[in-house]
Amino acid sequence: MMNIKDYINGSFVERNMEDAIDVKNPATEETIAKLYRGSEQDTKEAIDYADKAQTKWSELPAIERGNYLKKIAEGIRERSEEITKVIMQEGGKTYDLANTEVFFTADYIDYMAEWARRYEGEIIQNDRKKEHILMYKKALGVTTGILPWNFPFFLIARKTAPALITGNTIVVKPSEETPINAQIFTEILDSVGLPPGVFNLVNGEGSVVGNELAGNSKVALVSITGSVSAGKKVMEAASKNVTKVNLELGGKAPAIVLEDANLDKAVQYIIDSRIINTGQVCNCAERVYVHSSISEKFTQRLAQKMSEVRFGNTLEHNYDMGPLINKQAQEHVHNHVKKAEAQGGVIKCGGEIPEQQGYFYPATIITKCENSMDIVQEEVFGPVLPIVEFDTFEEAIELANDSKYGLTSSIYTESIQKAFTAVEKLEFGETYINRENFEAIQGFHAGVKQSGIGGADGKHGLEEYLRTLIVYMQLDE
Repeated sequence: MMNIKDYINGSFVERNMEDAIDVKNPATEETIAKLYRGSEQDTKEAIDYADKAQTKWSELPAIERGNYLKKIAEGIRERSEEITKVIMQEGGKTYDLANTEVFFTADYIDYMAEWARRYEGEIIQNDRKKEHILMYKKALGVTTGILPWNFPFFLIARKTAPALITGNTIVVKPSEETPINAQIFTEILDSVGLPPGVFNLVNGEGSVVGNELAGNSKVALVSITGSVSAGKKVMEAASKNVTKVNLELGGKAPAIVLEDANLDKAVQYIIDSRIINTGQVCNCAERVYVHSSISEKFTQRLAQKMSEVRFGNTLEHNYDMGPLINKQAQEHVHNHVKKAEAQGGVIKCGGEIPEQQGYFYPATIITKCENSMDIVQEEVFGPVLPIVEFDTFEEAIELANDSKYGLTSSIYTESIQKAFTAVEKLEFGETYINRENFEAIQGFHAGVKQSGIGGADGKHGLEEYLRTLIVYMQLDE
């Protein structure tokens, strides 16, 4: 049985495992590791070391900080197969998705390392003779990353790489569900000789470790990827010190299918965007709006293909989907489906918990849905698609915007005019046109409404980890 260790000030820390958390394989329900319940004091210790290390780390030339990141990326690629299998075991992912996550993570770290010579300040025009106005971009200080379980390995990099390249230090808290991959990431990081205190990892529960990371006065930025409720708690804790927050929260992405859409492509891309990671992705399609003139044909094709989606233990067979992350998630998804049926929805495929070990749920289609139904308004986070009909383009936009979430959206149409009108009118941080929902390293992944504050990736994601200093320099005449 593996015991997961903390990593503080450049050393792995052995803990008393008497009150440990069980880490389970969601496909078999077997305990595969033990996780120490980190305390408030453990978290404070990690933050203190990060604080002490930050000044010296920021004084290191950015190109040297970038060289450390490149070595980490290389170490990830060398252990890629091992990490892939761990992600599959603790998170239930398919091989292809887990392997993609590993290499995407390495590429992301390399990409952020390349910003070492690229991020820059400004010279601003002056109002006085002999005056120079300079804008510097400086590190924030100690940053934190509170991680989810759905893309656990990549999210370490998404928070760590931009923090380190810009001269910040970081304390990371992995999810209690998926801490083993974080252990391997830390082993790789340790092997490249990163200075002590620059990267620290504390395991435990969000209510303890996460709360201290958000509320500690030495923290300059707290970043979380998680649910809306978790984000609100982080924001509340951070408010005590007016700490900057970066929140990537829930989503309820609409997919709009217009009457002129290529139906074969729309069906496939929407399925790809729904069953990825068994529907446990905040930016994947969560509700479909289809024009009434093509609704029957579209739904028939969608239900047929969704009913063919295979699920099971991905370590044993090349299935299309693995399990949901835990029993609570399985029950959450099923309760949403049953409530939708009680409210008038019609289940076209799926909709029942399979009688087998593991937290599986079949790909499910629900028709006859109304926009007011919970299945359309609340994030399900499982392989379930509610379908709503509309009659006009304007109605589709209005229905899609009728949500407290605003992370991603998509539209399928052959009309460039309608595509760009949708871009103007849709109230979301991302819009995908005639393709699946999956962002790029160089883009900017950010939501509006209750889907978050700030964002990640690309130039703008890097700048989340920087503050400005304006200097007014008056020279003698």
